Amino acid sequence: MPKATGSTNKSFPVGFVLLGYSEFPQLEMVLFWIVIFLYIMIILSNVTIILLSYMNPQLYTPMYFFLSNLSFLDLCFTTTVVPQMLFNLRGPDKSITYTGCIIQLGMLLFVGATQGVMLVVMAYDRYVAICQPLRYTIIMHPQFCWKLVLMSWLSGLIESVTQTPITFQLPFCAHHCLDDFLCQVPSLIRLACGDTSATEWQMTISAVLFTIFPMGLILTSYGYIAQTLGKIQSEEGRQKAIATCSSHLTVVFMFYGTVAMVYTDPKNQFASKYGKFVSFFFTVITPLLNPLIYTLRNKEVKSVLQRQLRKGISIRKKRN
Repeated sequence: MPKATGSTNKSFPVGFVLLGYSEFPQLEMVLFWIVIFLYIMIILSNVTIILLSYMNPQLYTPMYFFLSNLSFLDLCFTTTVVPQMLFNLRGPDKSITYTGCIIQLGMLLFVGATQGVMLVVMAYDRYVAICQPLRYTIIMHPQFCWKLVLMSWLSGLIESVTQTPITFQLPFCAHHCLDDFLCQVPSLIRLACGDTSATEWQMTISAVLFTIFPMGLILTSYGYIAQTLGKIQSEEGRQKAIATCSSHLTVVFMFYGTVAMVYTDPKNQFASKYGKFVSFFFTVITPLLNPLIYTLRNKEVKSVLQRQLRKGISIRKKRN
């Protein structure tokens, strides 16, 4: 374990201690198997979305291109967290190396910020599809879609390379224990013993750029979409648009809502006491729910999935 001799980063030649759910030792083994099950389901569901989007010509549209990217981001996000979580739940060793903590934080910021921008891109896609249907194929051409995806990834990279170094310049307390199951900015700020105002301001600006501002853009686009939906004469067309948009809005509120609870004010009583439970939701539960929400509320995805399953069953019968 790291030596606790001082109050700066130099006191951490080895790493940190992730307390996680150690206050509930009787539940740790139960959580271990629950997380394994959830992780397997996350992999299967998100890989299914990615494969369906790329294997079936019916889903060769910008919406499913962005959805497959969101599924890939969910896989990356969860894989950044779950292996370390399982390691800590499995035995008495709750440590994470200093380098491991830096890598985990950097990846979480990178993938998380990219997800936030990707949700804005998906809202823009829905806006163009519903409000400007005649120009949809002209505006959302493949090259433009790739540029939007690259912009999302670049935004996440910028967030990661700026926020990570600033966070690890904090004067951490000597006990080096994080009351969390992962290395993230709010828990590291709570670990600091010195002045954290500069880092908190940095996080506030980051929260505005990657949560409040994107949420404002998404709600604005859906305001225009709501106006257009009221003018659609076809009941079937209106219901199809509502189903697609409601799926996206559900994912948006789950993502931004849980992130805002933890990142808006890391030192408030709620974030300090319940932050790790909220973090568990947006790192493990949300990546599982995303593909289920899009699949269950989308007739196209359900029909393609059912067709692929029937095809697989018929091929298997012929072989037998």
